[in-house]
Amino acid sequence: LLRTGDAAGKTQAAGALSNLACNADNKIAIARAGAVEPLVELLRTGDAAGKTQAAGALSNLACNADNKIAIARAGAVEPLVELLRTGDAEGKTQAAGALSNLAVNDDNQIMIACTGAVEPLVELLKTGDAAGKTRAAGALSNLARRNAHNQKRITRAGAVEP
Repeated sequence: LLRTGDAAGKTQAAGALSNLACNADNKIAIARAGAVEPLVELLRTGDAAGKTQAAGALSNLACNADNKIAIARAGAVEPLVELLRTGDAEGKTQAAGALSNLAVNDDNQIMIACTGAVEPLVELLKTGDAAGKTRAAGALSNLARRNAHNQKRITRAGAVEP
């Protein structure tokens, strides 16, 4: 359904995978079943609800170390940053959560920052709803972890106000 369904079906399938991915064993099984690539495709081409559900599923899947790498390699970072810039409040929150989880990986930290995530994360930190601010703060924290370049970038973007 995630690969061949209509927009509503793909959205529902992504939501189901998001819920299933709350279980550690399921995170592995879902990735091994090949769900990462169609979730990234939905993130790129879906409607607002589909993109939000795909970001939520990828966020939950990215709690697994191997999945962090697979998700980044599948090209999820760029459409997550785009959702962070242009999505509705829930879309931005889910994108920030996914980026936060992906940023625990050192290579992903660099990729995420180079893709331009810092500025929209800082914007979400300042103007988002409570959930968005929390996820943005988590993502910025993970991007700054042991990365002096990202720390400077985050400060220059206005995350630290006088």
